[in-house]
Amino acid sequence: MSNHNKMSIDMEKIQHKNIKVNGINMHVAEIGEGPVVLFVHGFPELWYTRHQMLYISSKGYRAITPDLRGFGDSEAPPSSTSYTAFHVVGDLVCLLDSLGLDKVFLVGHDWGAIISWYLCLFRPDRIKALVNMSVVYKPRNSSVKPVDLIRHTFGDDFYICRFQINDHLVYAYSNQEIGWEEEFAKVDTKKLLASLMRYGPLAWPRLL
Repeated sequence: MSNHNKMSIDMEKIQHKNIKVNGINMHVAEIGEGPVVLFVHGFPELWYTRHQMLYISSKGYRAITPDLRGFGDSEAPPSSTSYTAFHVVGDLVCLLDSLGLDKVFLVGHDWGAIISWYLCLFRPDRIKALVNMSVVYKPRNSSVKPVDLIRHTFGDDFYICRFQINDHLVYAYSNQEIGWEEEFAKVDTKKLLASLMRYGPLAWPRLL
């Protein structure tokens, strides 16, 4: 049996449930028994990208990964004001309460790493230890918007900037704009994948 087929079978062992937390329905995936490791996914991702759940559970841990609000099968409130760090951290704290968990090991990646930093700052009493990947801690700078800082640092083609409304839209809102599917289709697949592997999300087709 190939490793891919084995992983697919193992992924089917993951249990799924929907839990009411902080005013929304949250989809949660979990597997294993033992001390709890809470995974917090990045952007634009969902629980499935945290396939490390399988390895962690095989080592005697209970791996839990929710879809954060607005992602995957979790509820997506319509207002952008419902997605502050306080809301997202509040969701996770309510999730721990709903599952009867006092403290957990926390693993964050990308956007999830930022949320994990905030969770540790707001509620250190709920965290045993933190492992964060790809994003270091940066104190909030109230003098500049995060997207403006990212745009200044990485340029308009950085993936977070490309997702902003009224800038580069994911979907076409006018005849002058095209969506990402059409833009990716114009680029040679081999060249695109090689660039992504080499440079990461900085190398979108507009730069090729």
